[in-house]
Amino acid sequence: MKALVLAAGRGERLRPLTDRVPKPLVPVAGRPLLAWHLHALAAAGFEEAIINLSHLGARIQDFAGDGSAFGIPVRYSDEGEQALDTGGGIRHALPLLGEAPFAVINADVFSDFPLASLRARAPEAAHLVLVDNPPHHPDGDFFLCHDEVRTTGTRRLTFAGIGVYQPRIFADVSRRIFALGQVLHAHVPAGAVSGEHYRGMWVDVGTPHRLAEAETAAQSRG
Repeated sequence: MKALVLAAGRGERLRPLTDRVPKPLVPVAGRPLLAWHLHALAAAGFEEAIINLSHLGARIQDFAGDGSAFGIPVRYSDEGEQALDTGGGIRHALPLLGEAPFAVINADVFSDFPLASLRARAPEAAHLVLVDNPPHHPDGDFFLCHDEVRTTGTRRLTFAGIGVYQPRIFADVSRRIFALGQVLHAHVPAGAVSGEHYRGMWVDVGTPHRLAEAETAAQSRG
C-alpha cells in the first residue's frame, strides 16, 4: 500500500514560525513532523510515500529527498503556489497513488496510531480513524456505530486526519480545489465509510499551544 502525506498547507495558525519553516518541518522533540511520519510509514511496511507540496515545497523536497534517509521511497505531487485543499490535493496525486486503496495522513498530526493496521483495510469508499474530541474541536465531525461512520448518532468523534481511501471517490470529482470532507459526506449516507475509534496519543499540531502538547507527548513516548 502507498501513503500520501498531506504537506501543502500554509500553517496560518503557527505564524510567524511557518513564514520561514513549512509546517511539516516544524520540529517536535528535535525531529521535524515529516520525519516522524516517514519513519513510521517505513516501519509499518508501506511501499512508498507521496508528499504533496505547495507552501515552501522546495524546502520539504530538499529535506526528504528520495526517502532513502528514512527507509521508504518518496515521490512528490507539486501543486504549485495555489494549494488545492485536502480533497483536491488527493485528487491531484492520484496518478502517483495508483488504482489500489491508499492511506492518507495529515502532516500536522502527531500520533502513535499503529499505521501498519491500515494496510489491511480495503473499504468500500473510505476508512477513517476517529479520536475523542479535543478541546479546540468539541463538536466533533462524525458518529461511529458498529464500525460504520454516520452523520447521526449519540456521540460525535473527531476525524484524526488518518484514513484509507479508494481512488475512485476522488477521480469522479470535477472540481480542482475542494475539501476532503465534501467527498466523505457524499459517501457516508450510503454506509460506504467505515471507521475506528482510536484512544491513544493524538495531537493536532495547529497552534503554538498544541505544538507544546506534542512536545510533551513525544517526551512521554520516549
